[in-house]
Amino acid sequence: MFYREAGDFKTSYQSDQATFTLRLDKILFWGLMAIATFIVPFFVTEYWEKSVFLPFFIYSIAALGLNILTGYCGQVSLGTGGFMAVGAYASFKLMTGIPNLDMFLVIMIAGLVTALVGVLFGLPSLRIKGFYLAVATLASQFFLVWLFNKWEWSYNYSPTGQINAPTRDFLGIDVTGPSTAPWATYLFCLGLLFIFAWITRNLVRGHIGRSWMAIRDMDIAAEIIGVNPLIAKLSAFAVSSFFIGVAGALYFSVWLGAAEPTEAFAIDKSFDVLFMIIIGGLGSILGSMIGAAFIILLPIFFKNVLVGYCGIPTDIAEFTQIIFIGALIIFFLIKEPHGIVAYWRTLKEKLRLWPFPY
Repeated sequence: MFYREAGDFKTSYQSDQATFTLRLDKILFWGLMAIATFIVPFFVTEYWEKSVFLPFFIYSIAALGLNILTGYCGQVSLGTGGFMAVGAYASFKLMTGIPNLDMFLVIMIAGLVTALVGVLFGLPSLRIKGFYLAVATLASQFFLVWLFNKWEWSYNYSPTGQINAPTRDFLGIDVTGPSTAPWATYLFCLGLLFIFAWITRNLVRGHIGRSWMAIRDMDIAAEIIGVNPLIAKLSAFAVSSFFIGVAGALYFSVWLGAAEPTEAFAIDKSFDVLFMIIIGGLGSILGSMIGAAFIILLPIFFKNVLVGYCGIPTDIAEFTQIIFIGALIIFFLIKEPHGIVAYWRTLKEKLRLWPFPY
């Protein structure tokens, strides 16, 4: 039978707590990963790389980071764009200051720098929460963008204030610069997304993740049962900022190749990532990716359908897209706060229980 637990026997606690409880889930996941790793790179073009795959991978990492902080720990943040700027400028300084440094190390160190900045701006979360914390993180967004716009050392005293990514490689293959191959950047970002999704899955299922969720559900009760709010909140800010810093470094160096803070890391980046986790699903790894795919693919759909086929002016199509996304956010906040992924879970449960769906 299709999608049934019959025949799937659990003989240990480890197998019972596996990520994929059904054999079909495991087969589908690893089959999809095999196609994405070994087949898609042979057919990926520059258009699909720059317009679909790279933004999806990079924004998925950023959405995972914000979901750790907001979805799992319950700390509202509107400073995602600013933390992405920290990762981008940290990677730029590393690439220009240490020319022979491997690109993977550049990305990781940029993430660590962003984690330190995130902990610094996460300190107010120990005393404030909710709307007030959102305002505090919003202040970090404007401060960090202003800092990188005015601090000449951060962009190597360039007269234009723009930073440009030099050519750098990973395992001898160029992943930044004008000579990169679409398959190389595709596989590089896909591999990083897989690693960070795996890390997130293990974190939220362990002691640290459970302390985050305890703080999210009721911080006073969590403290009573022994959860240290200082460690829980600051660790959430650190891990979240690390993910977002990595996404910012990839956004600048691998995807765009050049950036300017007031344009590339404006407040709309923070809202875009927030919309991703709201629409995809708070507190869900799959929801982060679904939300990223939705926000990335929707403008392409509107551009190709409304502008290309229907002949609607570009400005009207853009306003229609904004209205549609706003309506979706309102719908999910009212009807289904757990986003699209909640409907996916319901569908799976109905399939597992059929012909006796609840």
